[in-house]
Parts: sequence; structure tokens; C-alpha cells
Amino acid sequence: MSHQQPDDQDPYQEVLVSPMYLAGSNGTGEAGFAPVAHWPHHYLDEGPCQLLVTSPDQKIRIGWFGDDFELWKIAAAEEAVCAPRWTATFNHVTPAEIVAGLTTALAHDYAEADAYEGNERFLASPSYRWADAVQPLTDAGWTRNGGAELGTAEIIAPDGQAGVLIDNRRSRPDAEAVTLWAGPPGWGTRAEAIFSARTPSHLIAATATAMADPAPAVRERHQIHREVEHLVSLTSIGPTAPQAPRAPTPLDVRRTAVTQAVHRAARFPRTAADLRVMAARSRTAAPAQNQSSTPAPTLGARPPAAPTPPRHSR
Repeated sequence: MSHQQPDDQDPYQEVLVSPMYLAGSNGTGEAGFAPVAHWPHHYLDEGPCQLLVTSPDQKIRIGWFGDDFELWKIAAAEEAVCAPRWTATFNHVTPAEIVAGLTTALAHDYAEADAYEGNERFLASPSYRWADAVQPLTDAGWTRNGGAELGTAEIIAPDGQAGVLIDNRRSRPDAEAVTLWAGPPGWGTRAEAIFSARTPSHLIAATATAMADPAPAVRERHQIHREVEHLVSLTSIGPTAPQAPRAPTPLDVRRTAVTQAVHRAARFPRTAADLRVMAARSRTAAPAQNQSSTPAPTLGARPPAAPTPPRHSR
């Protein structure tokens, strides 16, 4: 376990954080959105939802609320305009790597439904056995807490810093049935993922699998909450101070030119016949170019603007 870092350490140095479920948010939703990067993205300037990613038929919706305590709201419905069949919310402390467990499963389910019509597993009824949803945690050595309230079950991680609460007393389809949590109690320290009663068990299990993943998360030092520092292991993976930029070598210049040429070719693909004609013209024009002191203009297109990333959570 690590302890409070000395004042002379670079707060922006990247570190590996273990266990991952205590890493907190890195301020972006990139990891959570990565599995559905090919789905339609809707950037919203008005209202609390800043980015909405939907399946092509809009039955699955993944919302990023960059300024809210409930940072992620994910839902699925029988039709695009129907009320959700189930919902899942992740608060602002939850690592996006855990959200990715759910979005990866949703992307897989949707692709499967697209290939085999009618097999929409993301709308399946949950298992009648509550243990199925948390099987990955018990397989990872998490154990049941015997002191849970009547009608509930709680599974706790070996370090006591994470768990899952299953509430079997629910009376409404939209009631909160399963809560995954990690970290000490507190607004800035406890991660929570809450699933409504009709959430398919395999989707909760996919999220639990991500939560139990022993792989560390990458964070900058300042992103680790001070009240969590002593509970995690930190391993430096980068320089502790910014390095002065060096002048490009001739090899760097050549590599850059080749990379730019490849990008231009990718943006403007040509047939094999076109390429042969271009090569012939190049050979014919070479002597004339050697006699001229004026360089030939560079062909190519201006690269497209990078897409606007989701705004950071405060």
C-alpha cells in the first residue's frame, strides 16, 4: 500500500493504480465509450446530458452527464420511444474502466441481435437466482457478509474496500436492485453503480467482471483522492518531470513525411492503374524539376478536425 506522496513529486506523473476499483475517475469517459465508438454520437450543448451515444436503432442509450453526481446513465428499451426496461447509473467517482464492462457487453449483445434477428439479450429477463449476477465476484474470492439486512445479500471484496448489495425486497420494476460500490463512504471517495430490478443478470455480471479485474488503472497522481491514497498501490510509469523537446533528426523528418504521405493516400485511394500513371509522370517530370529552383507544391488535403471529446466531470 502506498502512503501520502512527498510534496516534491510531480502531481501529473502517470501511475498504475491497484486495485482499479479505487482509482476513481480520470475526468473523461473515454474508456467507457470506447466499446461503442462506432455508434451514433450526439453532442448536446443544452441540458445536463453533454453526450448521448445510442445504438443505431436507439434502443440502447448511454448518457454522459459531465457536471452531475450521477455521471453515467445507461438504459435499454423495447422501442426507441418507449420507457426504459432497465437503467444503470454510475456516479462521478466510478472508474470508466468499470463502465466499459457494461458498454462492452451491450455492444456485443447489439451486434449479436443485428446478426440474428430477435435475439436481443440486452432486453432479457434477469435470472431468478440473484447469485448469477455476481458470480464473477465470488469466483474472484469475494465473500458473503453474514450481517446483511433481511431480504438483502452483500458480497465483500477481500480488502473490505468494495462490495455489492443485492436487494430482494424490491416491489417495483424500476426499483434499485443491485448496487456495486468501492471506496470509503463520502461524496468524493465512494464509487457506486446502481442497476434497476429488470436489468439482465449477464450485464450486471459483465460489470462485476470489470470491477474484479486485477489489472491496474492508469491515473495521474493528483487524480487519486487523498483519503484513498493509503488504500491503493501506486507504481510510476513515466518521468517525474517534463522533458525538454529535442530538435527533430533527419530520420524523424523522413518518418514524418512518410506518415503524411500514407495518410494522404488513405484519404484519397486510387486504383492500381492510377498509381502506375502517377509513377510514370513522376519519372518523366524528375529531370525538369531538377532544373528548376522552385519546389513543386505538395499535394494533399487538410486533415479533418479532431472530434470534440466529452467534457470533463468536475
